[in-house]
Amino acid sequence: MNDQVPPILPDLNSGRGQIAENCAEYYLFLVKEQANNQTQLQQLEILRKAAINLCNSLTNDYIWQRDGFNLELKSSQGLTYLYGITDYGDAVEDEWLIVFMLRQLTESFRDLWVRIVDADGEILLIEAANTLPKWITPETDQNRVWIHDSKLFIIPPSPAADALQVGSPTTITLRNAVDYIRTKPNALVNSPLIESEAFYRLEKYPDHINQSMHHSLVTIPRRLASILHAIPKSVSLAVEMFYLRDAITLKSITSPSAPLAFPPKDFVTTSVQFTKVLFAQLKSQHFEPPLRWEAFIKDASETSLSDLTSPTRRDMGMKLTCGYEMLSVDAEKSRHRVVRELALLLQDLADDGDATLPSDAEIGAWPNHMRDDPEDWMDINYQNFERELDGKRRNASRVGDPDFGDSQAQNDLRKIVSRFDAFLNDDKAGLDGVDPEGMEGDDVENSEDDDDDSEFEDKAVSFDEEAFAQMMREMMGIPGKGKTSDAHPNHSESDSPGQLTAEDVGPISDDLRQLSSQMETELRRHGALSLKPETHRQLNKRHKDQLENGQPQVRASEAAEDDEEELNIDYNLAQNILESFKGQAGMAGPTGNILGMMGFTLPRDDDDVVRKA
Repeated sequence: MNDQVPPILPDLNSGRGQIAENCAEYYLFLVKEQANNQTQLQQLEILRKAAINLCNSLTNDYIWQRDGFNLELKSSQGLTYLYGITDYGDAVEDEWLIVFMLRQLTESFRDLWVRIVDADGEILLIEAANTLPKWITPETDQNRVWIHDSKLFIIPPSPAADALQVGSPTTITLRNAVDYIRTKPNALVNSPLIESEAFYRLEKYPDHINQSMHHSLVTIPRRLASILHAIPKSVSLAVEMFYLRDAITLKSITSPSAPLAFPPKDFVTTSVQFTKVLFAQLKSQHFEPPLRWEAFIKDASETSLSDLTSPTRRDMGMKLTCGYEMLSVDAEKSRHRVVRELALLLQDLADDGDATLPSDAEIGAWPNHMRDDPEDWMDINYQNFERELDGKRRNASRVGDPDFGDSQAQNDLRKIVSRFDAFLNDDKAGLDGVDPEGMEGDDVENSEDDDDDSEFEDKAVSFDEEAFAQMMREMMGIPGKGKTSDAHPNHSESDSPGQLTAEDVGPISDDLRQLSSQMETELRRHGALSLKPETHRQLNKRHKDQLENGQPQVRASEAAEDDEEELNIDYNLAQNILESFKGQAGMAGPTGNILGMMGFTLPRDDDDVVRKA
């Protein structure tokens, strides 16, 4: 047998390139002391075939959200290796399934070293962030994390970097990383604690592959049932097309006269296999029926009470059919193999006619054709949720109460709470989450230049870290270390530097106290000490009362100056909050979460709307 070695594809994005969001990249190297180029190419091809076979055996019935596992031969920085990239969309479990398969592969190939990274960086270190040494940072961890022989290895900082006395180790290139592995394999760091945290999500595999699937009965046209039976994995692309629909893609189904690949007629009810992510995406979408689907949906709403599932099945069937309808537009031009298969099947149906479609008897013979899995995994019992946050059962005698999620979800939830509690009770952790003693190098120079400014800021603003930590513990229901009264300590020696105490100033005379009291009364009367600024209506009412009482009215210019001074008090705070919220780009983030807990909902940025227009 004459094995043909595939051509080597040059890596045009070598170095630290930007990885697209929701994408995972993985690199597979066969690291040996000596190997000629031709032998290495043949061994890499053997490795590629073994990886594809492993993937097929584990994911034969699995549905990838967008892209599946793939590998190709690449060359970069004088290295030859296997490279793959997968767009996993909203299904993060796809990424961890790839990590599981790559780890399994390293058990079969003793010379195999694997690196996987996504848009967030080294994903394995992100999982083990609570156990990492201080020298590992997101700025320096590139190319340092590898999987070999089912274990996690980290390339340590070099002595040369330590000699420079920089704040953290320098970054290393992919070439340097592979050379280090080849020449100094015994110097690599393998921490069981870091490894257990990094691979924590892999404990549920391979059983989780089947557990992540969901079967549901839907009512769809017979033509679509035939397509789904032939290429069941195409459902992910159809759901994604429906989930991300826009006005342009909707034209094919909203037009009253446009030809339809799946017209709403000749319906059958059959079971369709989804992933839980795909099913949740499809069911959560509110979608008004297109004109040609209104009669079908209306008929479902008028069914007898004995068939309460019919409206839901028809609604899900309509959404799924519309997704396939949008997917079929220009399907023959798609670069996706599954979409091109869809185009070929539609062309065969157009040539042969509906006579080739399966009959009811044939559909009834399909495996699992009436399987309808329960949907209770989508429900959240908030009492059970609160109970799991506490990490204990309220009453052991209440055996009938369902648990919140599966055992894996409960473990994850307890882990989140324990880490949050550990952070709040960590006396060594600062508000910024970093060790101030580790800030050296350029940061030291910058801090020396800014000493005067920081000293002024410390005097102007005082922040009590213990009070903030106590407040966060109370808000999250976590018991604190001290008494509640400690959250509001008196101003004493524990106050931040720069605050003046009575001992610093000396004895205060009665005249000074009286003058201070008068100033406070005057400022409070004008609202300068109020945390809630007066509205225009309140200001007008106060000015009217002053006129009626014979008090002189404040001039407009003076009032404007007062308003400006009042607004400047919290201007920086408001600006920082808005900039942080805007930086979330519409996604979830700390500012949006905290404001949501306080009952605030910020609108969209009008400036962005104007720019887009």
